Amino acid sequence: MVRRPTGRSLDAFHGWRRENGRVGVRNHVLLLPLDDLSNAACEAVANNIKGTLAIPHAYGRLQFGEDLDIHFRTLIGTGANPNVAAVVVIGIEDGWTKRVVDGIAATGKPVVGFGIEGHGDIATIAKASYVAKEFVQWASELQREKCGIEELWVSTKCGESDTTTGLSSCPTVGNMYDKWIPRGIHGVFGETSEITGAEHLCKARAATPEVGERWYKMWKAYQDDVIEAHKTDDLSDSQPTKGNIAGGLTTIEEKALGNLEKIGRECNYIDILQPAEAPSKGPGLYYMDTSSAAAECVTLMAAGGYVVHTFPTGQGNVIGNPIVPVIKITGNPKTMRTMPEHIDVDVSGILRRDLTIPQAGDALIQNIVRTANGRLTASEALGHREFSMTKLYRSA
Repeated sequence: MVRRPTGRSLDAFHGWRRENGRVGVRNHVLLLPLDDLSNAACEAVANNIKGTLAIPHAYGRLQFGEDLDIHFRTLIGTGANPNVAAVVVIGIEDGWTKRVVDGIAATGKPVVGFGIEGHGDIATIAKASYVAKEFVQWASELQREKCGIEELWVSTKCGESDTTTGLSSCPTVGNMYDKWIPRGIHGVFGETSEITGAEHLCKARAATPEVGERWYKMWKAYQDDVIEAHKTDDLSDSQPTKGNIAGGLTTIEEKALGNLEKIGRECNYIDILQPAEAPSKGPGLYYMDTSSAAAECVTLMAAGGYVVHTFPTGQGNVIGNPIVPVIKITGNPKTMRTMPEHIDVDVSGILRRDLTIPQAGDALIQNIVRTANGRLTASEALGHREFSMTKLYRSA
C-alpha cells in the first residue's frame, strides 16, 4: 500500500525563492536552444551532464515581426520561469543568443550563452557542458523555504473535453480559483478559439468595461484575421475536435460554455495578456491570448511565469511540460478505468452525486499544494515533456 503524507498546511508550501523574489516549485537547470539548429548541441550537453534538461523545438530561423517577438518572449519567459534555477542558452550565432541570455539575466538568475558558428558543435558542447555541470551542482544545494499560498501562480487549460468536462473537472478548477484568487494568487486562462459562442459571457466576466472591450477586440481580431480569412468551410474539422465529438460535444458553443467553467462563479479577469506575456497588474485572474492546442497553450503560460498548471480532461489528454508540473483532473469514470495512470485528481464522484463541486475544489487545492511541495504529477512520472513554440506566419 502506498502511504501518502497527511497533515500538511493548505495555506503554505515550500518552494525555491529566486533572485527576483518569485517562487518556483521545481529546480531545473535548463539547456535552451535558440533555434532548431541548436537542438542537437543542447541534447548532447544533457546527455553529458545528468540533472540538466534540454527542450528542443522547431523554430528560430528567418522569423520576423510579431512572430519573432513571440519567439523571443517564449524563450526568455521559459528561462525566466521560477521553476528554473539556471540556464545555458545555445544558438547558431551570437547576436540572437545574447538577446535571450540578456532577457533571462534580468531576473538575476545564472545564465550563460554559447554560439556555434566559428566553433562547431564539439567545442560548443564541451564548453557548455563544463558550465552546465557547475550549474547543476550549485542548484542541487539550493534549499526550499516556506512560502504563503499567495505566492503561487496557477494556470489552467482543458483538453480532450467531453460532456463530463463542463459538468465536473472544469468547475473543479473554477472552484479552486474562487477560493484562491481572493487569497492573492495569480491565475490565468485562455484558448481564444474555444471561447467562440460564449464570447458575450467571457466579455462580461472582465473586471471593468474597458478590459472587457479590449478582450472582445482581441477575440474579434482572431475571428476576422485567422478564422474567417483562412477557413475552407467552418470550424467543424477542428473545433470541436474528433475526440470532443466522440465525447458528446456537438458544437463549439457547447465546448465554450464548458471552457468558461474553469473561472468559477466569482472571478473576474483583470487584464489581457499577449502570448507568453508575464502579468503586471498584481495578483488576480488574467486572460492570455493563446492557441487551444494543449502543448502550445501550456508552453505560453509557462513562459508567462506560471509555475503549476491545472488541466481538466474528459477523454484523457496526456499532455505534460518540461518545466511546469501539469495536474490532470477528470470527471469521466471511463477515463479513470482506462487511463488511470494519467490522472492526478479524480472528480467522477460529481456525476455520481457523491462529491460536490466545492469538495472537488478542495481536493484539487490539496493536490496543488502537494505538487508544489515536490510530489511528481502523473505527466512528470510518465516523462511527458511536450514543448511547442507558437508560430504566427511563414518565415522569410
